[in-house]
Amino acid sequence: MIAALVLIPILAAIACLLIRDSRRLGAILIATATIHLILTGLCWAFEPGGLWQGWLALDEAGKLFLTIVSVLFAGSALYLQEYFRREADSPHESESVFIACLLFFLATMTLVTVSRHFSLLWVAIEATTLASAPLIYFHRSPGSLEATWKYLLICSVGIALALLGTFLLAAAGTAAPTPVELSVADLTIHARELDPAWLKAAFLFLLVGYGTKMGLAPMHSWLPDAHSEAPSAVSALLSGALLNCAFLGIFRTLQVCTAAGIDKFAGDILIAFGLISMGFAAIFLLRQVDYKRMLAYSSVEHMGILTLGIGLGGLGSFAGLLHAVNHSLTKAALFLLAGNIIFAYRSKSIESVSGLFGRIPATAILWAAGFFAIVGSPPFGTFVSELTILRAALQQGHGWIAATYLGLLSLALIGMAGAVLKMLYGPSSSQGPLPENRLSLITPLIFAVLVLALGLMIPSGLSRTLASAAALIGGTAP
Repeated sequence: MIAALVLIPILAAIACLLIRDSRRLGAILIATATIHLILTGLCWAFEPGGLWQGWLALDEAGKLFLTIVSVLFAGSALYLQEYFRREADSPHESESVFIACLLFFLATMTLVTVSRHFSLLWVAIEATTLASAPLIYFHRSPGSLEATWKYLLICSVGIALALLGTFLLAAAGTAAPTPVELSVADLTIHARELDPAWLKAAFLFLLVGYGTKMGLAPMHSWLPDAHSEAPSAVSALLSGALLNCAFLGIFRTLQVCTAAGIDKFAGDILIAFGLISMGFAAIFLLRQVDYKRMLAYSSVEHMGILTLGIGLGGLGSFAGLLHAVNHSLTKAALFLLAGNIIFAYRSKSIESVSGLFGRIPATAILWAAGFFAIVGSPPFGTFVSELTILRAALQQGHGWIAATYLGLLSLALIGMAGAVLKMLYGPSSSQGPLPENRLSLITPLIFAVLVLALGLMIPSGLSRTLASAAALIGGTAP
């Protein structure tokens, strides 16, 4: 089953390179997304066995992030059916190449979620960069070319640092009486035998390396450009799925640190990076003029929030993982809706967009709901996860962290509110509403409903998975 999850998208991608008919390409994309989603569902019903002596396997954390990837990809695939029709007259990458790269991207992200060996995990995360770079250049504009090169350059530096961190992790194992493999299982079993100094150095390099790909400040500079220039469905996957894959690399490293008893050292650094990322994002959100870049900086903020959560540990780990789910669904919905707004107004400038309720009312309603969700308003799931992180900080006596956290959340709210309210309620430049295609609304609607449902009740199965995943890094359930 694990092999099928990775191989089917690869085979479908190869097939797409040989096809030029748009209908067939769209059908392959939908079929592959559907099969991947079904196989992911089967992983919840049945426990898939490991492959390659445990190099490929699914634990609760992998299962959680695999599900996020699969759900977001299926929704994006549905949205793209209408998107290509809209883009028929504009210069862009050929559909066959684009869909092939999109399917390779799915395969590489899937490989990240099922990798249980640090060497393979590094290869998989690097592969996500190579597979997704052509997707950012889809429109073939100077801006998209610059964003693609910045993405490749900065993330390549980050992945090089992560490779050095992997070498340092191997060096930490030389202190053990018997050779320690770089598998997550072997490292956690023999964690107490690892050299603490080498392990701490490995954690720092892996955090900075994978943190660059995750969009943690101050290594985040590629993210606003890439998310802004990529097609909306790709932006949804970059923000909602790819950032989680990089986070999983940090999560695996934290697993080893927790087993080795240096989780306090790692947690303090994670808290610092979390608050710094929230601070950077809040500053840029206050004076943002491009609504896709606004959503990108919001992603930097939310990566900081979940990093802060797992850094706090205990209840914060559970809340951080829950926040990863809530943020992925919410941000994917907002980026897809941003695509509808771009189509209606032909601009990404906040100043050029006003009167959404009068021009595209259905998109406007969902855009407003997405705004309330992304800033953590009740009754959405983001409110629950953000409140639980605050609760974890207060329970541990970190009053200054709680106060800083609330202050930065407030600044981000103020920055986004001014832009969103202007877009929703400003004077409309049209005589009446424009027709809106249902396919462009179905996916954002489903994601919004899911986030709302998670704010009202967390399903027992998801709660158990979150608790089990949090326990891997010393976390506890509410």
